[in-house]
Amino acid sequence: MKYENEIKAIIAGIGGAENIISVVHCATRLRIVLKDPEKADEKALDQIDLVKGTFNAKGQFQIIIGAGTVNVVCAQMQQMLGLSETNNASAEEDQQPKNLLLRFVKILSDIFVPIIPAIVAGGLLMGLYNVLTASFFADGSSLLSRYPGIDGIASMINSFANAPFIFLPVLIAFSASRIFGGNPFLGAAMGMIMVHPDLLNAYVVGQTAADAIPYWDIFGFHIDKVGYQGTVLPVLAVTYILAKIENFLRSITPSWLDNLTTPLIAIIVTSAITFIIVGPVLRDAGDYLAAGLSWVYYKLGFVGGGLFGAIYAPLVITGLHQSFVAIETQLIANIAVTGGTFIFVTAACSNVAQGAATLAVLFTSRNTKVKSLCTSAGVSALLGITEPAMFGVNVKLKYPFIGALCGAALGSAFMAFTKTLAVALGAAGLVGFVSVRPADWGYYFISLAISISVAFVVTLVLGKRAEAKEAAAEVAQAQEAKETADYVKQAETEARVVKAAVVALKAGESVDLSSPLAGNVKPLDQAADPGFASLAMGPGVVVEPTDGKVYAPVAGTVESLFPSKHALILNLDNGIQLLVHVGIDTVSLNGQGYKAHVQTGDRFAAGQLLLEADLDYIRSKGLATETPVVIVNFENDDGDEVYSVASVAQGQHTTQETAFTVLAK
Repeated sequence: MKYENEIKAIIAGIGGAENIISVVHCATRLRIVLKDPEKADEKALDQIDLVKGTFNAKGQFQIIIGAGTVNVVCAQMQQMLGLSETNNASAEEDQQPKNLLLRFVKILSDIFVPIIPAIVAGGLLMGLYNVLTASFFADGSSLLSRYPGIDGIASMINSFANAPFIFLPVLIAFSASRIFGGNPFLGAAMGMIMVHPDLLNAYVVGQTAADAIPYWDIFGFHIDKVGYQGTVLPVLAVTYILAKIENFLRSITPSWLDNLTTPLIAIIVTSAITFIIVGPVLRDAGDYLAAGLSWVYYKLGFVGGGLFGAIYAPLVITGLHQSFVAIETQLIANIAVTGGTFIFVTAACSNVAQGAATLAVLFTSRNTKVKSLCTSAGVSALLGITEPAMFGVNVKLKYPFIGALCGAALGSAFMAFTKTLAVALGAAGLVGFVSVRPADWGYYFISLAISISVAFVVTLVLGKRAEAKEAAAEVAQAQEAKETADYVKQAETEARVVKAAVVALKAGESVDLSSPLAGNVKPLDQAADPGFASLAMGPGVVVEPTDGKVYAPVAGTVESLFPSKHALILNLDNGIQLLVHVGIDTVSLNGQGYKAHVQTGDRFAAGQLLLEADLDYIRSKGLATETPVVIVNFENDDGDEVYSVASVAQGQHTTQETAFTVLAK
């Protein structure tokens, strides 16, 4: 397998094979359902070169791999895990969102995503036809009028382009039947009925006099013989009704009669409902929806365009943008009324803004892995594929995402101000101009230029500020580490005791110590702070406290209380010298949130309260409360180890329970 090692690393990073329920993929992402999402180690996954980013959404743990690779990785991963399509489908069904809005969006997504290639192909062909017939030249002529010999080619392209939209009900009905639990081929048959050539074409209904519309005369009751070419809402409703009728009939019909009568009755009943009630009502509803959205776009102008541009990327994160395919299809189908779709051009502004922001990170970030991702992800976003850029870089770093939102808002505002519309679907990016009305191409490129330049500049500015803050934080952390080391050294110097001589424990003896704070105890090498985790300051444990009170594990004296009160060094009577450091980077609090009950030189008894820390206050400042407990006199003056941690009782402990054992050497 080409990606065997990377896939094994991904499986390990999400909790192992036993934690995986299903694995599927979309255009750029692995979509994985996990038994316990908490077991996923995003930091470990980020270290895998194949992984462009990770996030949780709609009950799925999603890993960005990239277009063209994700399908291969998914297939190999399913093979390694022994997962079948049936397993995946079942797991997907179990993970259906509970929220009604999210369920509705997911249903629309599941219906329209499979047919997007057909719609995009038709849309791009429509764009090509527009190029051939648009009046580019100063005298108002087009390529077709100047070169009549290409008339046959143009006519052929127009036929090809219209086909997916004319027969759109067939595509939607087939896809929707799968989602609604019906037979997809029966659904496709229903879609064919709705666009039968004997019906008046839906595109010419508006040009036909009311008394000229053909109809069926059923016992004096007239039913209009009008098709549903290019419609969306009627097909969705009709397919749902068909699936429910079909399933009901199958539940009450004997198996030997089922295949004969169920399709017949289901089609007859659904067709009658379609042409009498559901079709006419929802066709009008779809027309009103398309007209209403167009009215909003034209009336709100640049304000509405800017707002929509600003929220488009957040909608992509939630997945709500998947519902736009249905709306765009309706807008394009009613192009005589709407003029086209504004959603496509807004998406283009958002996409190129994400790409520009990602490319700007090349000049602001010092992270080599992030920078290696920026070029490919940024270019992909400029061409319309945003997931690697958005989730792999911008959302993680935050400031590029803000820059992209600013660029998208201003570009979309200009797009709305100039009433730029797309007449087809396609790649919403730099190459998306072929889907736009030729008369709007200039405005389209100006809007994209605005989005790109604003996103790039804002990201640079915010990135420099973020880099300065990061550098300052690193300096502060280094300073704290130095101060901690200085205090430890000072305490040891003041003690001026040869460790090997004063050790109360004899070589080979051990002593059990309780944790100074109640909480979850782990080995020190699992500390989040690399300075402590490296054990350079000495062996010990790390405590994630549930209570901020620090108690003496045994009797002794306070060797040193740090001025910021966030740490103290204890000389225990058994010869061990302990550093208790409450929180990470907490020296920056300058003593706020801490209350000392002892001072340097004070004598204390076993179990005595030494210090109190307000854990909620520390967390409110964005700091970790993790507390390293370190044996600082673990070596003698010759550098020989005199103390080590023999064992750690990991888990939750009170201050009266043994947390770790120290061995004298």
